[in-house]
Amino acid sequence: MSANLKYLSLGILVFQTTSLVLTMRYSRTLKEEGPRYLSSTAVVVAEFLKIMACIFLVYKDSSSVRALNRVLHDEILNKPMETLKLAIPSGIYTLQNNLLYVALSNLDAATYQVTYQLKILTTALFSVSMLGKKLGVYQWLSLVILMAGVAFVQWPSDSQELNSKDLSTGSQFVGLMAVLTACFSSGFAGVYFEKILKETKQSVWIRNIQLGFFGSIFGLMGVYVYDGELVSKNGFFQGYNQLTWIVVALQALGGLVIAAVIKYADNILKGFATSLSIILSTIISYFWLQDFVPTSVFFLGAILVIAATFLYGYDPKPAGNPTKA
Repeated sequence: MSANLKYLSLGILVFQTTSLVLTMRYSRTLKEEGPRYLSSTAVVVAEFLKIMACIFLVYKDSSSVRALNRVLHDEILNKPMETLKLAIPSGIYTLQNNLLYVALSNLDAATYQVTYQLKILTTALFSVSMLGKKLGVYQWLSLVILMAGVAFVQWPSDSQELNSKDLSTGSQFVGLMAVLTACFSSGFAGVYFEKILKETKQSVWIRNIQLGFFGSIFGLMGVYVYDGELVSKNGFFQGYNQLTWIVVALQALGGLVIAAVIKYADNILKGFATSLSIILSTIISYFWLQDFVPTSVFFLGAILVIAATFLYGYDPKPAGNPTKA
C-alpha cells in the first residue's frame, strides 16, 4: 500500500508540475481573436478557488456546518495577530504567481522549468539565515552544480535568436528576470511560511485560507492598479475560455494536492518528479508547442540541474539517524 501511494504521489507531482507549466505557456502564446485573458484576474480567481477548496477540506474534518463555523471563527477571527502574520508571505506569493505568467509569456516551458529550479538555492539560503538550518557538504556542492546548470541553460544560442524573431515568444530577458525574482520570492515566502507553521498548531488548510484571503486582497489591488482600465472596458473575465479555467484550476488546486500527498514523497521521489517534469516539458515544447529547439548546451545544463536536485536530497547518513538539514 505504501509503495502504491509513493508511485501515486510521483504521478500527481509530475502531472501537476508539467501540466501547469505547459498549459499556462500555451494559453499565453495562443493567438485568438479578441482580448487575451488578464493574468492578474486569473491569479485572483485561483485564490478564491483555493479558499473554497480549503473550506471544503476543513468542513470534511469538522463534519458539520456549525462545527466549520466554529473552527473558522476560533482559528481566524479570534486570532487576528496570527492571521495577520500570513499577510507577508501571501503578498509575496501573489507577486510570485503574477511573475510566473510573465515568465511563461516570454520563455519556453523547458527553459522556464530548468531555470525555476534555482528556487532550491534561494530556499536553502533563506533556510540557513532564517531557520538556522545547517547544510551538509553534498548540499552545498549541489547548489554550486545547480547554478552552473542554470547558467548553461541560459547560455545564448542560435535557436534562441531564431525564437526571438517569433512575436509570441516575447522578451527572453524579461522572462529570465521574472523567473529569478519568482525564485527569490518563492524561497523567502516558503521558508517564512514554514517558520509560521512550526510556531503554531493550526492546520495547513486553515493557514491556506488565511493566505488565500490576503492573496485575494493583494490580487484585486493588482488588478485595479495594472488592469483597471481594461477590466472596466471589457470585463473581469475577458478572454476567459476553457483553457484559461484549466490553468486557473491547476494553479489553485495544484499546491493543495501536493500538500496532501507530499508526506508520501521522500526527497528522492521529489527529485524523480522534478526530473521527469523537465524531460516531459522539453519533449512537449519541442513536438507540440514547437517553440523550443534544444541544444547540446541546454542538455548539459538540464542534466546538471537534475543531478543537483538528486544530490541536494541525498542523505549519506545511515537510516535512522536524524539529518541536520
